[in-house]
Amino acid sequence: MLKRRNHSLRTRVLLALAVLAASLAIALTTPVRLGLDLRGGTQIVLETRSTPTTTADRAATDRTLEVLRGRIDALGIAEPTLVRSGDHRIIVELPGVQDPKKAADVLGRTAQLTVHAVLGADENTAEKDRTDKTDRADQPDPAAARTLPDESGQPLRLKTADLTGQDVKGADARFDQQGGAGWHVTVYFTDTGRDRWTKVTADAACHPAGDPQRRVAIVLDDKIISSPQVDPSVSCGAGIPGGTTQITGSFDDAEARELALLISGGALPVPLETIEQRTIGATLGDAAISAAAWAAVIGTALTALFIIAVYRLMGLLATVALACYALISYAALAALGATLTLPGLAGFVLAIGMAVDANVLTFERAREEYAARSRPSPRSALTAGFRGALSAIADSNITTLIAAALLFLLASGPVRGFGVTLGIGVLASMVSALLITRVLAEFAASRPAVHRRPRLTGIASTGWVRDRLLRREPFLMRRPRRWLATSAAVLVLAGSGILVRGLDFGIEFTGGRLIEYSTGSPVDPDRARTALTDAGFPRAVVQSSGDDGLTVRAEKLTDAEAATVTETISGLGENGTEKVRDELIGPSLGDELRRNALIALCLALGAQLLYLAVRFRWTFGAAAVGALAHDVIILIGVFAWLGKPLDGVFLAALLTVIGYSVNDSVVLFDRIRELLGRRDRTTSLPRLTNQAILQTLPRTVNTGMGAALVITALAVLADDALTDFALALLIGLAVGTYSSVFTAAPLTIELHTGRKAPRPRKSHPARHRSDVSCEGGSRA
Repeated sequence: MLKRRNHSLRTRVLLALAVLAASLAIALTTPVRLGLDLRGGTQIVLETRSTPTTTADRAATDRTLEVLRGRIDALGIAEPTLVRSGDHRIIVELPGVQDPKKAADVLGRTAQLTVHAVLGADENTAEKDRTDKTDRADQPDPAAARTLPDESGQPLRLKTADLTGQDVKGADARFDQQGGAGWHVTVYFTDTGRDRWTKVTADAACHPAGDPQRRVAIVLDDKIISSPQVDPSVSCGAGIPGGTTQITGSFDDAEARELALLISGGALPVPLETIEQRTIGATLGDAAISAAAWAAVIGTALTALFIIAVYRLMGLLATVALACYALISYAALAALGATLTLPGLAGFVLAIGMAVDANVLTFERAREEYAARSRPSPRSALTAGFRGALSAIADSNITTLIAAALLFLLASGPVRGFGVTLGIGVLASMVSALLITRVLAEFAASRPAVHRRPRLTGIASTGWVRDRLLRREPFLMRRPRRWLATSAAVLVLAGSGILVRGLDFGIEFTGGRLIEYSTGSPVDPDRARTALTDAGFPRAVVQSSGDDGLTVRAEKLTDAEAATVTETISGLGENGTEKVRDELIGPSLGDELRRNALIALCLALGAQLLYLAVRFRWTFGAAAVGALAHDVIILIGVFAWLGKPLDGVFLAALLTVIGYSVNDSVVLFDRIRELLGRRDRTTSLPRLTNQAILQTLPRTVNTGMGAALVITALAVLADDALTDFALALLIGLAVGTYSSVFTAAPLTIELHTGRKAPRPRKSHPARHRSDVSCEGGSRA
């Protein structure tokens, strides 16, 4: 047994060293790309070739925004900013772009895809068609028959378009190693497009091999990019079924991927022209970033000291494991090429809390095992602690990973970035807690000096929460409806702020006004932010623009307020300040992005509910979602009462609070499930739930304290730009901790007692009483 345990320890040690070595190598060689709010990036201004004059034209411009967003996501650029400026301009801001010219070229391409039957080769009409093409408008009419040169320059006379981009469902770039075709693009058609594709290939197959009319021309932006012959195996009238086709050519990997993303993103409804591109500064100033960094360092140090004070040697080793977590997370972020922004940092804050929570869960279970056994060794108690906490750690992390995956797959913009960093952080926290902490803890616990001094480990005592708070074992769940009534009262009080005060949406949701200045000489954006705050515009977003420019974005300003902004900025420049642009801008979090984020969030909650229903019971899942809705409404309501803005920063905080709330509820439900499996049949569910609350309360308090120290440091030390973020996290942490105990648990009891109990047998009154109290209790 000892030999097998030592072998398992050596395996874990080697695995931990391999992970750390790989992470260190990546961290030293690959930098992390910072987002617009932390570093700045490239700004590209695009303009439609015809000014929108009707509602339909403006809708086309809005559609253009979404097409551009899809192209940017496909390029691998995370968390861009896209806003409509005025009536006919679109401002695109790209963080960490290496080749802005190429990005501008890809964004500006129309990508009008059409598929044509070939009427024949006609060299005599080639010159006439080229003349006609010059005389036509810039945007070609896909319905008009015309002559275009194929890949080899041979002119082909094309029939009216049989398929358009609306018939295309998507496209992938692939490499054919066996067939020798190299890189190609596979196009997938919709159901309608599949039928049309089958028909056009069926008609082409009626012509003999080598005849130009047996070819099918695929045209992108008025250029034939592929005109393959229908294979001789396809018979006349049958066509090619399946709804896919391949575009082949002399593509390299970059060209194939670019073509695939253009086809997948769809055509631009309005042709675009690149007006300008320039370098821009961060939306968060250097002072804000520096203050946030210091707050993170100090908060993490305070958390480490707290963990060490509570768990002594094990706490020290857990702190070392948290440092390894930071290294692994950084390396994973760099290796994936993800962009780190403020919402991304929020995901890491949540993941840090989960990493701390996993260690606290393990150490508290080890304390329980140590107290329950006679003359145990610290190492055996730790081994049992890791085994006992594994279920709760796995369930809480899996529910969070489900949400992160759905946010990444279905959302976009900052919500998608949050999902990326949250997923990375959760996986890194699991490696930190279950691998590195375990290796360090088991190695230390097996040392003779530690074995002789078990109190040094921090697990030989029960802790001050159990010693002082839980000594009398209060029956908290004696009247669960009172707790639900209290929660409902708080919910109504906070939620009424939404109706009474209304919601103050930030510029990301509502749009506003953009004013750009040429200051003649560089002006420090931090200085401009401070001056505008003093002038009464604390929420204005200030960025450097080019070498000697500033842009100011604010909510919809009156002309008098805009004049005040101009006067304030003019007082900062030394060589004269000139206003170069003053336009209304649309929201960066547009309708489609908000809709996708809401859909992703709802599906994530539904998936979590389904997982909890499978792992536990449907009543547990419903109670967790109910507690989550309680937390979200209270947080939004408190911000409404305080008059705080609901912006992108608040959105990041809200997603973090959701993660905390679900995590707390899962830990409690896991302990209830464990007690259900081993209780005697006379214990009622309220009494059993009360036991679970008391047993997990030390974990709840210690984890909450660790997270609160980091967030409090951020609230006290960070710049004003991050104060609301920290405030939202503190409110969410407090409400989430309360709701997991006093909302989710009572709701579970009420949902359970509301179910139909089995009819008792008259001859067994005692059994009748126990059946009612534990109906369904034997199921995990």
